[in-house]
Amino acid sequence: MLEALTGTGLAASAGLNAYIPLLLVGLLGRYTDLITLPQSWSWLSNGWVLVILGVLLLIEVVADKVPVVDSVNDVVQTVVRPTAGGLAFGAASTSETVSVQDPGSFFSGHQWVSIVLGIFVALVVHGIKSLARPLLNAMSIGVAAPVVSTAEDFTSVVMSLVAIIVPILVLLCLAGLFVAAWWLLNRRRLRRTSG
Repeated sequence: MLEALTGTGLAASAGLNAYIPLLLVGLLGRYTDLITLPQSWSWLSNGWVLVILGVLLLIEVVADKVPVVDSVNDVVQTVVRPTAGGLAFGAASTSETVSVQDPGSFFSGHQWVSIVLGIFVALVVHGIKSLARPLLNAMSIGVAAPVVSTAEDFTSVVMSLVAIIVPILVLLCLAGLFVAAWWLLNRRRLRRTSG
């Protein structure tokens, strides 16, 4: 149960920023005892992988702060974020999926389920973010892009850490994300009807 909550939190975090949960899992797996990655997922804590994730994170953080570029980045990330969510969920739920030796047992043993769940969770969060971002940019004439992006990055870090350290609180974090999205969409509808 806790592994599923951890995986869900990491996948949701990947929906906001693909590289934060993977980098945190890799760093914590390499330098702390908070995470013990299964053998088939140990590549996440490899030094070169951590450097590559760090560079990709830096690129996404910068691209996501610039109006219009952030929307283009969201289109590109439509593939990356769900993939990262699947990887994060799979690593957190200790699924032996990266080095599948017997494809028959992979599917019959339901090892693929955690990857698919992670992809779905990250895709939903990414979809909400991708819909909300252009609205915020339009309402603020682009001024909100860096502020909202920073808030998303902060939320991704916090949710990743919560998922790893206190997984039961992931439910509260997810509820907060959906309430914020609901509020934003309702606010937009009210502006349309009054304007």
